[in-house]
Amino acid sequence: MSLGHKLTIVLVAFVAILVTVICVAFRERRLGKSLAADDIHGQQASDGRVLAVIFSAIFGGMVLTLLAAWIVFL
Repeated sequence: MSLGHKLTIVLVAFVAILVTVICVAFRERRLGKSLAADDIHGQQASDGRVLAVIFSAIFGGMVLTLLAAWIVFL
């Protein structure tokens, strides 16, 4: 497998992570609008889910960075 193919796989994985974060964030935003204004616990849970996805995506991006460096330099 050539270097170009390996880096294409890393790029596709990065785009998949990005698409997942965007979809979950917009879904939670849409669902959050249907919550009552006085439902503080529901709003906090929605915010928590969005933050969990964002931070897990950050760690996924770090892993992809290490993978890309390993592919290129070894």
